[in-house]
Amino acid sequence: MSNSESDVVLCEEQEGVAVVTLNRPQALNAFNDAMRNALLETLRRLAEVAWVRAIVLTGAGRGFNAGADLKEFTADASEVDRQLAGQYHPGVRAIIDCPKPVIAAVEGFVSGIGAAYVLASDLVVMSEAAFMHLPFQTIALIPDGGLCWQLARAVGHQRAFEMAVDSQRWSAERCRELGLVNRVVPAGTALAEARSWAARLAAGSAPAIAALKRSLRAAAAQSLDESLALETQLQRSCVLNPDFGEGLRAFFEKRPPQFRR
Repeated sequence: MSNSESDVVLCEEQEGVAVVTLNRPQALNAFNDAMRNALLETLRRLAEVAWVRAIVLTGAGRGFNAGADLKEFTADASEVDRQLAGQYHPGVRAIIDCPKPVIAAVEGFVSGIGAAYVLASDLVVMSEAAFMHLPFQTIALIPDGGLCWQLARAVGHQRAFEMAVDSQRWSAERCRELGLVNRVVPAGTALAEARSWAARLAAGSAPAIAALKRSLRAAAAQSLDESLALETQLQRSCVLNPDFGEGLRAFFEKRPPQFRR
């Protein structure tokens, strides 16, 4: 099954995997109003589609995303609130809260607030020729879309501050060393690698993957006791799910499990 959400965000759904493509290549996929809204709508829809079990997020053309389209930005406090609170923040949360794994596939570059969507993803595949760039300070702004929160937790204050204040390009390999990227692959193969990874995840147990994601996402804000309590609750639901019975049978029969689709 394949369909297009809009001209600026494309969505292809096939065999349990949805590939969502930011599609403004003439503007380096920079976010405008239409793209922000379309991406949010697409992510929310896919979270509810039962046959979609994994999501890949990528960009058309030379790079993943160049951040916000500054040609369409108005320096007005109400506009900042509208875009951040009304569009960007819900978009990032849609990735984090989605019960399905989201894999970002980055070719070329990811810049500005586009990095917030990449770092919100559960897994990141990046081309060896690609880079991450946070140029906010060069125009007297701070990283937004949750980037300060994400970076501080991922790499610590000092490295996060360095990335943001220097506005330098960080190579794919450096991003991998810092734990911001899972896999670095040859140029031109990031999407294929992400698709392959998503297909393997789509063959897994959707309830177990959703429970794993929920537990890990919650852990950063929980005490140990709170995490243990949630773990018990989620493990109970996994044990009661038919996928667990199939997993056990497959284990003892020495065959791959055939989880429900």
